[in-house]
Amino acid sequence: MTLKFKNRIAYFNTMAVALITVIVFVVIYAVVHQTSYAHLDADILLEKEEVFASRDWHRDSIIINKMPEWDEAEHNKIEVNPTFLQLVDTKGKVIFHSSNLIRDHFLFNPKSEEEIFFNDTLSGQKIRLGQFPVKNVAGKVIGQLTIAISRQESYIILNNLILVLIIAFPLVLIVLFIASSIAASKAIEPVNQLIRTASGISDSTIGTRLTLPQRRDELFELTRTINDLLTRIESSMLQQKQFTSDASHEIRTPLAAIRGTLEVLIRKPREQKVYEEKIAGIIQQVDRLDYLLDQLLQLARIESGTTAAKRENISLRKAIDLLAEKWREAASEKQIALSIEVSEHVTVAGDRLYLELMLDNLVNNAFKYGRENGHIYLTWKPESNALTVKDDGHGISPEHLPNLFNRFYRADEARSSAVKGSGLGLSIVKKLADVQHITLSAQSTPGEGSEFTLTFPH
Repeated sequence: MTLKFKNRIAYFNTMAVALITVIVFVVIYAVVHQTSYAHLDADILLEKEEVFASRDWHRDSIIINKMPEWDEAEHNKIEVNPTFLQLVDTKGKVIFHSSNLIRDHFLFNPKSEEEIFFNDTLSGQKIRLGQFPVKNVAGKVIGQLTIAISRQESYIILNNLILVLIIAFPLVLIVLFIASSIAASKAIEPVNQLIRTASGISDSTIGTRLTLPQRRDELFELTRTINDLLTRIESSMLQQKQFTSDASHEIRTPLAAIRGTLEVLIRKPREQKVYEEKIAGIIQQVDRLDYLLDQLLQLARIESGTTAAKRENISLRKAIDLLAEKWREAASEKQIALSIEVSEHVTVAGDRLYLELMLDNLVNNAFKYGRENGHIYLTWKPESNALTVKDDGHGISPEHLPNLFNRFYRADEARSSAVKGSGLGLSIVKKLADVQHITLSAQSTPGEGSEFTLTFPH
């Protein structure tokens, strides 16, 4: 269906009302029909009682007594409110009929033992008939009495009623459809306003927000949801722009260093030792680029969702021990003491490879920003089902904590330019934690150190 939304509302509303109207019209017609014929049948029954009161019989023969009832005017006329009488025996012989029947006679069922009512036509006039069995004292049917009265008025009333209903039905639907369409237009005008406003939002005006309606109804919730979506899109766009800028800066720095070194070497011949030193520096910059691109690739894979995280029971101490040897080498270089307080019986739910990558990044981060002759603590807290990685380094100012897991973010105090790193490690840890439904949180005090907590699902 290609109708506009307002017309679809009007259409379905009209269809619903049409069904209800049909039901109401049918009920009205049925009530009027039943009332009209019930009144006629009551008059026929009353006439039957008067006739039966004057009839007699001898054995199987019906005797007609002379009484004023047979000569009443209503039995002699045929045009105005006539009443027709016909009495037949079991052989179908007409014993008596009212004078207004003239040569006509009624059809009847000679074997009927019950009172029946039906419609027929007499001399072009609509009549209502009642057939009643005549029984003797023994209860044997000895004849049939048929009484008929005009139903012309009832017929005209019912015909007019059905004509009015047939004409009124489409008119009601047309008026209702127009009224519903107008009402729907008024109702969805705020939606049209939202459409006009939203269609004017582009990447250059992403900060625009839709005006919230005064009434807190479904439209209010829709507008607020759209505004929330715009906020998320704006945040994502800003992060993408920041990511592009930061990535370009991080890649440009080693490339500039490599270019500068090569330009120095090409100016004039130098000693073998100088070449070796400069080439070693270039290799370091290439390694830095390789490390940066590797982390960017890991982050892209995580965010693309192409790699699903497994859920398995992992021995946390074994996972730490696999990485401990590498950590101790770094600890020896910076003279930092590494303390592991995790029981061998601790198991957590997650992906083994992802967990090892998270632990490696967190501990390496602690080595980078920990102080010499300091300490790093890996502690299991069974009461909260959490692992903490704590250092006693420079710490992080409170204003930097909300942005700590953003890509390429490096706090000035804690992320000194003298510290090598790309600013992607904690972002990768955060993404991996979210994939495994692990809660990652950080707290820090400047001058005292930082603590990162991994809270595992039960």
